[in-house]
Amino acid sequence: MTRVIFYTATTLNGFIADEHNSLEWLFAVEPPPPEEYERFFDSVGVLVEGSTTYEWVLAFERLLEEPSKWGSLYGDRPTFVFTTRELPVPEGADVRLVSGDVRPVFGQVSDAAGPRDIWVVGGGDLAGQFLAAGLLDEIRIAVAPVALAGGAPLLPLRVEPDRLTLRSVEQQGQFAVLTYDVAAGDR
Repeated sequence: MTRVIFYTATTLNGFIADEHNSLEWLFAVEPPPPEEYERFFDSVGVLVEGSTTYEWVLAFERLLEEPSKWGSLYGDRPTFVFTTRELPVPEGADVRLVSGDVRPVFGQVSDAAGPRDIWVVGGGDLAGQFLAAGLLDEIRIAVAPVALAGGAPLLPLRVEPDRLTLRSVEQQGQFAVLTYDVAAGDR
């Protein structure tokens, strides 16, 4: 069954990006073994991200100048980008720009995923919208040994403990990976 998973890295004090919307802090940390990410990514059929995350990846990876890199990063998986503006798309990339509430677009996202999972890449606001709409099944957080003075919060909404059940905690390199099941929504 297709699951909707918010999988992200965060600092010890709960930021997923710094005050400049950058993730460069993340690359200062020794990464987990690559097979952990590969196992997760093999289960993913579609990616969903907000415009800030999408634009950061475009710039950081220089995907507009080197569009062939898109395939090595995402394969042929469709990527839905929630945005209120027109954004550039790397040549050959299956990027679908959508806007508005996540619920009306969810059918398209789910169809594109097929039997595989939906990865809500980020940011936290978009993941919070999926959570509030009852469309999120799992939150997987890789906590890095980093603290930032400010930035984009992991989830910018209140979540009560009856919504989340801790399923596992594991060490992956310098990261503590926490996996929570989200109480069933009404899809």
